[in-house]
Amino acid sequence: MDALATNIEARVNAIDWHAVEEELDGFGCATVGHLLTPAECDALRALYARDALYRSRVVMARHGFGRGEYKYYAYPLPEVIGALRESVYPRLVGIANRWNEIMRIDTRYPPDHADFIDRCHAAGQLRPTPLILQYAQGDYNCLHQDLYGEHVFPLQLAILLSAPGRDFTGGEFVITEQRPRMQSRAEVVPLAQGDAVIFAVHNRPVNGTRGAYRVNLRHGVSRLRSGHRHTAGIIFHDAT
Repeated sequence: MDALATNIEARVNAIDWHAVEEELDGFGCATVGHLLTPAECDALRALYARDALYRSRVVMARHGFGRGEYKYYAYPLPEVIGALRESVYPRLVGIANRWNEIMRIDTRYPPDHADFIDRCHAAGQLRPTPLILQYAQGDYNCLHQDLYGEHVFPLQLAILLSAPGRDFTGGEFVITEQRPRMQSRAEVVPLAQGDAVIFAVHNRPVNGTRGAYRVNLRHGVSRLRSGHRHTAGIIFHDAT
């Protein structure tokens, strides 16, 4: 393991994962401060123009996804993105398996990310899903879920690469939760540059008076008021 990957792994290991698990159980999302340094954030932003690093570019307005654009990284992933994917997954897999057990979903995830990717690839999910998103004034991301195929890891994370107040205003990360026979609940998640939010991709369990039930979650980004905003997204399953 090289120095950067070792450094990232040490940061990930230093996170209070018990607190993260409590937040995920209670709200479907949890924040992690200072996951990346400002220099690492700026370096990833600077790579946005290098098209050779990406497998595809999506202009949101063409598909009704909102306004703005994003690019999916190609393999091999940038070192910092790959290191985060490999080191965060083992910290989330226990939560994912516990949630599936509570929700009576038969799928269980292997402890190592490489083994899960092998499972995705065996099912024809071959395309990498980590991405970088770019927003300008007036852009936004509609509420959505990042599913992509049969094999879906139920948690993902997004890292804010820009500095609120300096690089942009507005553009808050938003997650909504729809419980059966109830109105949707919205959570606005404040982030600083280098902070990450870990959140449920699709469903999570909630305890009710008659036992546990599933709630449905979607996430998005509110309208940017000024400037430019970049975010890195780490999705643990690959796409068909």
